Amino acid sequence: MTRTTLLACATALAGTGAHAQTEVSMWYHGAGNEVESRIINQIVDDFNASQSDWAVTIESFPQSSYNASVVAAALAGNLPCILDVDGPIMPNWAWSGYMQPLDIDESLIEDFLPGTKGIWDGELYSIGLWDAAVALYARESTLEALGLRRPTLEEPWTGEEFMAALDAAKASGDFEYPLDLGMNDQGEWYPYAFLPFLWSHGGSLVDRESYTSAEGALNGEAGIAFGQWWQSLFTEGYAPGTSQDPASQQRGFIEGDFAFQWNGNWRAVATMEEVDDVIFLPAPDFGAGNYIGGGSWQFGVSATCETPEGANAFIEHALQDEYLAAFSDGIGLIPSTPSAAEMTENYGEGGALAVFFDLSNEQARLRPVTPGYVVQSEIFTKAMADIANGADVVDTLDAAVDEIEADIANNQGYGHE
Repeated sequence: MTRTTLLACATALAGTGAHAQTEVSMWYHGAGNEVESRIINQIVDDFNASQSDWAVTIESFPQSSYNASVVAAALAGNLPCILDVDGPIMPNWAWSGYMQPLDIDESLIEDFLPGTKGIWDGELYSIGLWDAAVALYARESTLEALGLRRPTLEEPWTGEEFMAALDAAKASGDFEYPLDLGMNDQGEWYPYAFLPFLWSHGGSLVDRESYTSAEGALNGEAGIAFGQWWQSLFTEGYAPGTSQDPASQQRGFIEGDFAFQWNGNWRAVATMEEVDDVIFLPAPDFGAGNYIGGGSWQFGVSATCETPEGANAFIEHALQDEYLAAFSDGIGLIPSTPSAAEMTENYGEGGALAVFFDLSNEQARLRPVTPGYVVQSEIFTKAMADIANGADVVDTLDAAVDEIEADIANNQGYGHE
């Protein structure tokens, strides 16, 4: 092609208004998950083909190293435009200056589940295409054999009924343990899965009005009652402790070693394939309400993004029901809207997992919405493991409170007034 021809082509393109798409970088936590990667890459391809202004480029990381990679990039000034962020982590990243508020049409998320909306300091910083929920796995045949009432969202088991169910399972001699809690997974599972039991006893990890103190919230009468109950699960043989074999957690309920299992909806499909009468029950109420954890992975925009218009446009594009349904069918999580749920295999009305949508909508409570949560969650996890292993309840909770208070003081209250 001659120079004259090249100039003619360039002139023709300019005349038609054609231009190259501006690159918008994105990081994602799902490397290694083929199904998840296929769906997110399809969303990226669809967005890039749908308009001529922006071209999203995606880089995926293993979930285990993702958060550390983001923090390191933030310190080095190398963040991408679009960030994937775990819901309870978002306030820390927003407070630390890693993220900026979203600039999207919020009418698009009016019907989204509460746990999918990442709000910090009164502003929306992130939004999720799915949520997750925990339920008490059981068999209908077990309830019948033990003569137990089937609890509902409207009438959950009380704390007394729950313990009576465990006692009945224990007395039957049919199970290795009445209950599996997944104690081998000493990461974010502990606060996500077990804080709801503390809340149901009337306690809290920190004071949720001020977020500036844990004194009396974690180690008050309610917190101590929770801690004593928690320890009894292990000292009295209701559940395996922290030395539980991971294989036992994966297969134990399916193989009949446990009467009940406290587990997430992400394990539901695999369980249904092998347990034909599995049912998913709501959390028990120990006197102050029944709760499960809310908030999962969400999309946000970094504070240093030079093309926030493109980043926000991509996030708006990703909010379509067809994508929410695709993620739900692909990786088993809860679609963010009722309309997307109706498009899925399992979460529509009458679907095998529709109960999880209701649990997320009715029972879900966010973990403490504070930048300090990233430290507080680790302190809670250690305290729960120590108590399960026989540590003094009051001393352990007091020590945890001291650590939380010191961290809040060291960070000037994390921005809470």
